[in-house]
Amino acid sequence: MESLQSFAPLILMFLVVYLFMIRPQMKRAKQEKQFAADLSKGDKVVTKSGLHGKVLELNDDGTCIIESGAGKMKFERSALSMELSKKVNTDSK
Repeated sequence: MESLQSFAPLILMFLVVYLFMIRPQMKRAKQEKQFAADLSKGDKVVTKSGLHGKVLELNDDGTCIIESGAGKMKFERSALSMELSKKVNTDSK
């Protein structure tokens, strides 16, 4: 019984770290992966570096072609920002 009480603070600390740090990061990563998978031609997107554009083409290798004011550019889907893209799409409606 005494050994269980000595491990209780350690177990409680791990539980708190899991609930407030690890679990939200896993949920966010899953949402970003779903966002990249749900992209379609014509979607307005913003890259993590701040480039605004429209999806012209989606490739099977995880890349996409984006048209912006600077022309057509090829980006990895992981370079697209889920939050910024959602904000641009909700502001324009």
